[in-house]
Formats: sequence, structure tokens, C-alpha cells
Amino acid sequence: MAKVLGVGGVFFKTKDPAALKDWYTRVLGLEVGDWGVFFTPDMVKDTPGSGTVFSAFKAETDYFAPSDKEFMFNLIVDDIEAMLAQAKAAGVEPVKRQDESYGRFAHIMDLEGRKIELWQPLPMPEQT
Repeated sequence: MAKVLGVGGVFFKTKDPAALKDWYTRVLGLEVGDWGVFFTPDMVKDTPGSGTVFSAFKAETDYFAPSDKEFMFNLIVDDIEAMLAQAKAAGVEPVKRQDESYGRFAHIMDLEGRKIELWQPLPMPEQT
């Protein structure tokens, strides 16, 4: 049987591609090409506990709030405090912060109200 090997992309519509490209470059430091951003496995290979999650939420979840979009996405970052300082310098404040045993999280909103979860992974706890 064939199987899915991973997430190949996150695609979404935007009212102003140039403005959104600029926002993601300025706020998150992403190198956005004409086709978008291409993340390679070596970018996170030395990040213990990182990976990609594909998860469905109940329709009535408030986890995506304050966004009214039907999706959000998660970006792995190497230093969440530095990333939030970079975002703050661009006028973007977190709407939520949370620390878990497997990582530090912050939620921000992009230019068009999409929620972005920033994740600085920590090594997964030992299973006993």
C-alpha cells in the first residue's frame, strides 16, 4: 500500500501577495521566493523533538482564535525569544504564549488574520 511521507506544503490565498511576502520576510525572517518558502530537512535536523504534525480539530475549537480562518500553521523556530523580539520590532505582539515539556510556543497573527504558531522544540521527555 502506498503511504504519505510528510507534509509537502501549506498553501493559502492572499489579497496582496507582495505585502504578505514582505510581512513574512520582515517579521519572521523567511526567505520567500517567487514560489514561496522551501524548507529542507537539514534546516531542523539538529533540533531535538521537532517534526511535522498533521492534525484535525473539532469544528467548534477555539484553539485558532482570535483568527476566524479554518486553518493555522506551525513554524519551528530556533530561538522563540529572539523571534518574538524580531516580531515586536515589526509591531507584532503574541496573542498567546505557552510552555510544554516538548517545547515553547507563541501564537501571532499575520497581516491578514491567519494565526501562526511558533514552536521552539525541546527534546522529547523520556518514555518510562
